[in-house]
Amino acid sequence: MALLTAMIKSLMAALFVLVALAFPGQAATFTMKRGLNLDQWVTWPGEDQWGDAKAILPYPEWRRFLNQDDLKALKEAGFDFLRMPVDPSPFLSDQTMAFRDDLYASVLDSVRIVNGAGLKVVVDMHLIPAGGSRKIGMAQVMDDPRTFDLYVDMVRKMARTLAAEDPEKVAFELMNEPIVDCDSDGTNLWPDRQRKLFAAARSSATKLTLVLTGACYSAASSLEKIDPRAIPDDNVIWTFHSYDPFLLTHQGATWAGDFIPYVTGLPYPLTSVPKTQLDVTLDTIRARIKSEAPWTRQSGLLAYLDEQVASMDSPEKLLGLMDAPFEKIEAWAKANGIKSENVTLAEFGMIRQEYGNAYVMPARYRAAYVRDMIGRAEAHGFSWSVWSYGGAFGIVDAFNGDKAEPDVMDVIRSLP
Repeated sequence: MALLTAMIKSLMAALFVLVALAFPGQAATFTMKRGLNLDQWVTWPGEDQWGDAKAILPYPEWRRFLNQDDLKALKEAGFDFLRMPVDPSPFLSDQTMAFRDDLYASVLDSVRIVNGAGLKVVVDMHLIPAGGSRKIGMAQVMDDPRTFDLYVDMVRKMARTLAAEDPEKVAFELMNEPIVDCDSDGTNLWPDRQRKLFAAARSSATKLTLVLTGACYSAASSLEKIDPRAIPDDNVIWTFHSYDPFLLTHQGATWAGDFIPYVTGLPYPLTSVPKTQLDVTLDTIRARIKSEAPWTRQSGLLAYLDEQVASMDSPEKLLGLMDAPFEKIEAWAKANGIKSENVTLAEFGMIRQEYGNAYVMPARYRAAYVRDMIGRAEAHGFSWSVWSYGGAFGIVDAFNGDKAEPDVMDVIRSLP
């Protein structure tokens, strides 16, 4: 009898999976349309001070800078949800063991503050690189099996923390921009890891919508490699990021590779200024490369600049470049029976000013780019969230308490 009961349970479980696979693409519990990322501030004390609750709580860090009136202003501007980055590293550090429960409770409190302002919230587990006194970051989680297991356990506990919240107001994103499977040899580690994270979260939160992604910085080209049938669950939203064209959106960012730091002054689009003016800007960038870049890299950087400019030097070329990620994801979603409302463009934006760099991107270019990206996302039926509230890409705040120019927020306010 016991054997028969076990066999019936096994068959029922298999039937459940088959039914889930046969009817993909059903609507998730959590719905969203227009959002903003509460960016990842990095003014925390070093990890050696994380044992001091006063140094790290409340959590996450935006709680020290924003209040509910600031959040309500975002609702009034036209946003319906916020994507709330939460740095997982303190949850993985031995330094916080004495008050780990308080960290989880503070995240929950932050969720309720956002909901109290009339906004939905996606709780985004947002790893950043290790460095300085910070011992745990993306590379450690991805490269060390023990640390990845700790991360899985953290996801399980965070899901449990959020499980009782209104599933129409709270969703849970298991990992931001996983840096894995970026190599050219076809390594395919992420699907199995994401399944483990999904299982941990779903075991603790049966009603919450879970937000899943592709590997390698959540690029569209990575998401289209994911087989969503491996996740037999219809309460899922799939996410991708796009900052194309990177040459224009990240100008002057010192952390974005060995080429972009030399690039400033390019307009959006390139055709928005006379060609003679564009040529002067390009000659300035070339001169900077020749005087500042390592000699062995100069020819390659100059050739790359010419190649990138040529790829977007007409409206038609730029349109094709910017449309490509959306077309890839739309085709992937249709092929897998995923409804467009279950896809979100979770990050896009244009840099305002790299910290410590005097160059400020003209606000009209940023506004034009954000308007164009919103138009693309909504034309495909995808929700979206701009990066970000403040910092280098800030559309509300800049640095040191200053406010960003209002142009991008004016675009948001003007949306029908």
